[in-house]
Amino acid sequence: MNEIESTAHALVATAQAGNHRGALLLAGERRWCVQAARMALAVTSLEHVLWMTADAPGGAWTMTAAQAHRVLGRETDAIVFDAYSGFDLDAFGAVTGTIRGGGLLVLLTPSLEALPDFCDPDYARITVTPHRPEEVSGRFLRRLVRVIADDKNVVVIEQGGGTPASSPELGVGLRPASQIAASNATGLDYQEACRTADQRQAVEAIIKVATGHRRRPVVLTSDRGRGKSAALGIAAAHLLSTAGIRRIAVTGPRLDAVAPVFEHAHRLLPGAHASRAALHFDEARLEYASPDALAQAPRAAQLLLVDEAATIPAPLLERLLERYSRIAFATTVHGYEGTGRGFAVRFQKVLDQRTPDWKALRLDTPIRWAPDDPLERFVFRALLLDARAAGDEAVAPARPDTATVEHLDRDALVADEATLAELFGLLVLAHYRTRPYDLRLLLDGLNVSVYAMRYNGHVVATALVVDEGGLDTATAREIWSGRARPHGHMIPESLAAHAGLEAAPTLRCARIMRIAVHPATRGRGLGTRLVETLVERTQAAGADYIGSSFGATDALLRFWARAQLWPVHLSVTRGATSGVHSAMVLRGLSERGRALVDVARRRFHEQLPHQLSDPLRELEPHLAMRLLRASAEAPVLSLDAQDWGDVIVFAFGRRAYEVCVAPIWKLACAALADPHPAARLTQTEQAALVLKVLQKRNWQAVAAALGLSGRAAAQDALRKALRPLVLHCGDQTVREAAERLSDLWKR
Repeated sequence: MNEIESTAHALVATAQAGNHRGALLLAGERRWCVQAARMALAVTSLEHVLWMTADAPGGAWTMTAAQAHRVLGRETDAIVFDAYSGFDLDAFGAVTGTIRGGGLLVLLTPSLEALPDFCDPDYARITVTPHRPEEVSGRFLRRLVRVIADDKNVVVIEQGGGTPASSPELGVGLRPASQIAASNATGLDYQEACRTADQRQAVEAIIKVATGHRRRPVVLTSDRGRGKSAALGIAAAHLLSTAGIRRIAVTGPRLDAVAPVFEHAHRLLPGAHASRAALHFDEARLEYASPDALAQAPRAAQLLLVDEAATIPAPLLERLLERYSRIAFATTVHGYEGTGRGFAVRFQKVLDQRTPDWKALRLDTPIRWAPDDPLERFVFRALLLDARAAGDEAVAPARPDTATVEHLDRDALVADEATLAELFGLLVLAHYRTRPYDLRLLLDGLNVSVYAMRYNGHVVATALVVDEGGLDTATAREIWSGRARPHGHMIPESLAAHAGLEAAPTLRCARIMRIAVHPATRGRGLGTRLVETLVERTQAAGADYIGSSFGATDALLRFWARAQLWPVHLSVTRGATSGVHSAMVLRGLSERGRALVDVARRRFHEQLPHQLSDPLRELEPHLAMRLLRASAEAPVLSLDAQDWGDVIVFAFGRRAYEVCVAPIWKLACAALADPHPAARLTQTEQAALVLKVLQKRNWQAVAAALGLSGRAAAQDALRKALRPLVLHCGDQTVREAAERLSDLWKR
């Protein structure tokens, strides 16, 4: 055998002895790397090999980075990951988790010396107009070289080199025979189907949720490869076949993400009829529905399984928790497409309030490989999947006046592993969809600036700001007319294409892409102080306006309002995964920027009442109220004497609503946009006005939303809501007329 063959043979033999997974890095010219990979695999017993490269051998199993999600839930013997085809960090994190114990990762790269300067094809994703991929820095790749050099278990063979750069130090220890036997088990006995004690406890907990007391959900957390999705499928199969359960719904960020649940259920129910989104077993059914679909139109299910719950926003999870009395959540702690650590912090309070008898279970024992797997350690460190924010005790005393804000030098940041880990760990905690791609964007994004707020050296808050706009007038016209969508200019493009503001792309915009505050310091004003600092520094740097875009919640709209960033756009559809509408907020910084923002705000508030009766008809009333009150201009009340008469006779008398719609609509639009009369109404009264007058829902829907008995009760609620508005907004003549009619009905 030559050096490559003997090294690969020894590496796989060591991995198989310990049920670990090996890592072989082949560095050199592309043709040499591909040929070396073929030579290495030819001398092993590995058969199920996935080639992630454009130069795979004929007949090989191949897949592109964009298709990586298709391999989730499957197992491979080896992965050949070709960096020459693009080092997609999300795909790398996804596919490496499919390699079973005794398997091998073969990573193909340019020479390690040249790797930081390699023009990675994946740079196209973070290149913004008018820049070119060649301009992207190699900070992530420079850090990757350092991680590889520090890891003694990554075996490196360079083209033209001598002996391997390192030799494996894999632990040895055979997988227990009981686990091997259990892995091949089939049938309806869930205990035989479970491959670890952790997994068996998880299955039993799910069964108890379905068959025990109501409102006692379970939350399963684990790293990848611990069998949590399999536990959902095993429990579903047992319940459908033996427990009298007839309807189980399963949801997750995408149908592909929950495929392992269906696969494991079908394996135990071989006679069931299966499709991609459903499994039928006699009269029983396991079926998929997206999170937003379940929140808006609940399925008649006796149990809801939520997989990869960390990738679903907390407000949407709250709605699912309200609608389903029996629910099991499962999520990955260190995931390639989101993290469960932030989920645990954010969602635990909700569970404590709504379902205090909930149960938490963590699955620690790996199923596909032995504990303390060296490949898992390497992937975690390379992608910062195990990054952690500073400890609560270290930052708990932080206040706005005791913390400092820094604009970080990213060349220094990539060399400062402690700060990078705290900063990225904080982003992971704060945002439900932080993933490996964000690490590359943070380090290499051409238009990205990184800010950190520190207390005693620790990161207590951070923000990523991207420069957008500054395009020429010809490009701006192309965007406005819908003929161009330049990459990397989200806010200016939206203002031109959706709001019709042709000049927006020519002005410079600072978009706050991410902002995060340490959970132990929230509620003290650190986030507002950070935004104020960003306003000052981006204004000094020449930005015309500053903005952000996010999933609209009442808390976030209030946060941005404190920093004087006001809503100018709301998406007319909900995100398929998030289940919420996206909001855009802006603040003008220059004279031209302020003029642009003023126009955008006015146009938004002119459109909003009409949108509420059409595309935004299902928007939550409290969000509608928040948006209406954010108007830049004092509302104009344009009711004549006849209009006031109609409103009075409905509110204080018994005239039918249907013949008074127009004047009531005029009053509601003006009064709800004015904080003074709106403050005189209870939340129920505000909701009644939004639901019936602005969103024009039918009486039955209004009654249901308000928790009332029916049409008559809903009409009474609307009359009650209008009365204080008449008395506050009307003149003396109007008030006297209302009082006379009120006295008349009291007699």
